[in-house]
Amino acid sequence: MPHQLQEIGGYARMVDEQLKNLLPGRQPLGLYEPINYTIALGGKRLRPALCMLAARTIGGDATKALHPALGIELFHNFTLLHDDIMDAAPLRRGEPTVYVKWNTNTAILSGDAMFVLAYEQIAEVEPTVLKAVLTCFNKTAIEVCEGQQLDLDFEILDSVSIDDYINMITLKTAVLLAASLKIGALAGGANADQADHLYQFGLNLGIAFQLHDDILDVFGEPEKVGKQPGAIL
Repeated sequence: MPHQLQEIGGYARMVDEQLKNLLPGRQPLGLYEPINYTIALGGKRLRPALCMLAARTIGGDATKALHPALGIELFHNFTLLHDDIMDAAPLRRGEPTVYVKWNTNTAILSGDAMFVLAYEQIAEVEPTVLKAVLTCFNKTAIEVCEGQQLDLDFEILDSVSIDDYINMITLKTAVLLAASLKIGALAGGANADQADHLYQFGLNLGIAFQLHDDILDVFGEPEKVGKQPGAIL
């Protein structure tokens, strides 16, 4: 396990460095500056690191998963830009959210651009696995939107069942983590069974991750968790 943790840390740093050099000098600044700001806020880079680790785990070359790893992280951050608007969240990773620092229209448009940039990176996989990777990514992207809508729907309900809550966080969070592993495995040359097993592992990991995150949303201290607890309650 310590060896795998070291690998995850190394892949996360590699992704972070690539992201910082992704948009040098792009214009107009009003579109790209918020994207660079979002990237500079950092984060765990867990999803892209797991994407690369999955390629390595099945015996492939981790660098073959670098571009889709970048795409997954860009997509994840695009969802955060829009989530912050919907949740009226003032902080992200301890700093003002994009819509607070700029305005809502800028946050929407910059988020849209990040979605397109994510596709550009995802499409840089080997042609032999491109269809399978895009199929997985497209399915995941719409599921994330479905999960977000369920989350919005739940805000006006008096009660939500445990099963409905688990379904919501599965769609909103877990499927992207699961897809990160599956796409990385496919990029590394995995067969269908290997990729599907890693997907299921990622799905369970994502559910546990979101359960922990939601507890912090309610009970966490702002200076430690980097966001305002209870903002959506």
